[in-house]
Amino acid sequence: MNGPSVGQKCPHFSALDMEGQRVSDVDLRRDGALVLYFYPKDETPGCTAEACAFRDDHEEFVAAGATVVGVSPDSPESHRAFVRNHEIPFRLLSDPNKELFKLFGVTDTLGILPGRETFVIDANGVVQHRFRSQLFARKHVANALASLKKRKGEP
Repeated sequence: MNGPSVGQKCPHFSALDMEGQRVSDVDLRRDGALVLYFYPKDETPGCTAEACAFRDDHEEFVAAGATVVGVSPDSPESHRAFVRNHEIPFRLLSDPNKELFKLFGVTDTLGILPGRETFVIDANGVVQHRFRSQLFARKHVANALASLKKRKGEP
């Protein structure tokens, strides 16, 4: 598995969000932990279910001191429409050349479909949790939240 493992520092990065604003990992971790999830494509069934699950549990992530951010190869314009269509309350980053996917070691599934992987990164930039599952999109939300709660000592 390429990319950062649990216990390693997350690589520094920057990318455009859905508003065309360039943000960095440092910006995104400014208020605490970062839940960075990679997904294949806006408006597809699995990706929509995953984004909506993160949306539905967003307040729990905020209460756990985390910022949720999604990353896909889609354009900022596609992300803006996706956010609007599904009332997504968090940032989506555009990675058209899959540079962030490569940096984090998120590989394609069957060599064609961009991977689905979630990282929980603490405020110091250390990866605390890494989960990959192409088919079980909603499990990314539950696993990330459980990881954050465990770090805070919650059941």
